[in-house]
Amino acid sequence: MSLSRRTLLGSALTAPALGLLPAAARAASPPGDVVGKITVGYQGWFACRGDGSPIDGWWHWNDDWSRPPAPPTSSVKVWPDVREYARTYRTGFADLGDGRPATLFSNYDRQTVDVHFAWMRDNGCDTAALQRFNPTGGEGPIRDAVTTHVRGAAEATGRKFYIMYDVTNWQNMQSEIKADWQDKMSAHTSSPAYARQNGKPVVGIWGFGFNDPGRPWGPEPCQDVVNWFKARGCYVMGGVPTHWRTETEDSRQGFANVYRSFDMISPWMVGRIGTAADSDRFYANVNTPDQAECNARGIDYQPCVLPGDLGQRQRAHGDFMWRQFYNMVRLGAQGIYISMFDEYNEGNQIAKTAESQADVPAGSGFLALDEDGTRCSADYYLRLTADGGRMLKGRLALTATRPTAPWVAGPPAPDVDLAAGRPTAQSSQTQHYGSAFIVDGDPRSYWESANNAFPQWVQVDLGSAVAVRRAVLTLPPDPAWGRRTQVVAVEGSADGRSFGTLAAAAGRVFDPASGNSVTVSLSGSQVRYVRLVFSGNTGWPAGQLSGLRLYA
Repeated sequence: MSLSRRTLLGSALTAPALGLLPAAARAASPPGDVVGKITVGYQGWFACRGDGSPIDGWWHWNDDWSRPPAPPTSSVKVWPDVREYARTYRTGFADLGDGRPATLFSNYDRQTVDVHFAWMRDNGCDTAALQRFNPTGGEGPIRDAVTTHVRGAAEATGRKFYIMYDVTNWQNMQSEIKADWQDKMSAHTSSPAYARQNGKPVVGIWGFGFNDPGRPWGPEPCQDVVNWFKARGCYVMGGVPTHWRTETEDSRQGFANVYRSFDMISPWMVGRIGTAADSDRFYANVNTPDQAECNARGIDYQPCVLPGDLGQRQRAHGDFMWRQFYNMVRLGAQGIYISMFDEYNEGNQIAKTAESQADVPAGSGFLALDEDGTRCSADYYLRLTADGGRMLKGRLALTATRPTAPWVAGPPAPDVDLAAGRPTAQSSQTQHYGSAFIVDGDPRSYWESANNAFPQWVQVDLGSAVAVRRAVLTLPPDPAWGRRTQVVAVEGSADGRSFGTLAAAAGRVFDPASGNSVTVSLSGSQVRYVRLVFSGNTGWPAGQLSGLRLYA
């Protein structure tokens, strides 16, 4: 979100909760692309000199966009992990602690956005709220280009996205936001990846009613904009002040009707809390009455969860963020908004971040994820978000104890078979043809399920969670094993109880002419258990498998 959000407003939490106003209640919205889901705020606002973008500058990396970022003009608070980007750009910072050059990424590069959405896919981020600031100035063309990148990346990864307007410092907002939607952004709703809720395209508006000079409008123009979008069939999400319900502290007076006209309310939390104890106080004094108000009025409630400002040492190796997940899930919130995916300017990003001082520019003063002495992998807050999403969706029991280890072993080599010799299990077997044969390395031994009783499954325990991206399934290579099609889905689980899809059920053709081998691309999710579910076989009325090889 906008840098002006760093202004911290006091939250004494001493005022009593206001009583609910009479209103006809309606049922909460059913699950959709934002209700029941994890939504991440996506800035997508970084660019670099030399990336070919229209502004050709260090957009949001440096206060002076014409110069490479370096102390003291850099506008970022923490350093990203850039090892997975195909192209990065040299900055004015000293080399990293381990001697690598200090480079940064650009969202104008399509591959950057592809990487980010792959991270979302692999870590349970369902929907991205793409921030869109005043598009009429010099930044407009790059914002349009990034929107196109986001659409393509969402379609390729099975994620959803929607446009979220941030009205900060947008002087002619009332007319221009309508023109921008009508002339440009509404076209993206034709994408199958554009988020819908209750059958309507989702539009977010962040900033109405905040008590600061960056959003000076009264309630009338704001209400007009909300009504305009709703009249065009949109489901409108409002990013509102923390104290919207009481219209105190960070909220202007007179906006009660505006706030309550949104289909979904998402109160801002960055700068309001910084410890687990703060989260508990807000849960009792703010979130609980907020949820009750929304329930009474049929408004979907989507509170923020933030990892914490790394530069302010708020994260407590994940305990701060997990306490918020726990509180918001036990509250019964309709969805969760992560603030934010890539907010390196505020230090509240979940995207991959420098792990240690070896990964930040020497002498920069930047903190890394291990600042409190606990080693954390670059993807830790992505993995934590994945577990928070599982708890929101009921796939993980409600727990106040963070289940996510801060550090995982480094990724295995891509040519190492992760399944070789590992423990196996199966739904059934025929005679002595047990599941252990699928990982014994012998191409002629095989597992066979009970006959005439689909579906059946066989699985392997990898011992620890790994991002598995490829499976190779084989049958014995002998010509006697004639060509057959087996319908197989690939599922994965972190705990061996709750399984998600790694590859959807499809007919897999095993042909002796090509070695009776089938390769299946997987989602790359972190899983410990991989299960193959068989629901058909044209060659025999059972599931059959000689070998299962898995690769990172």
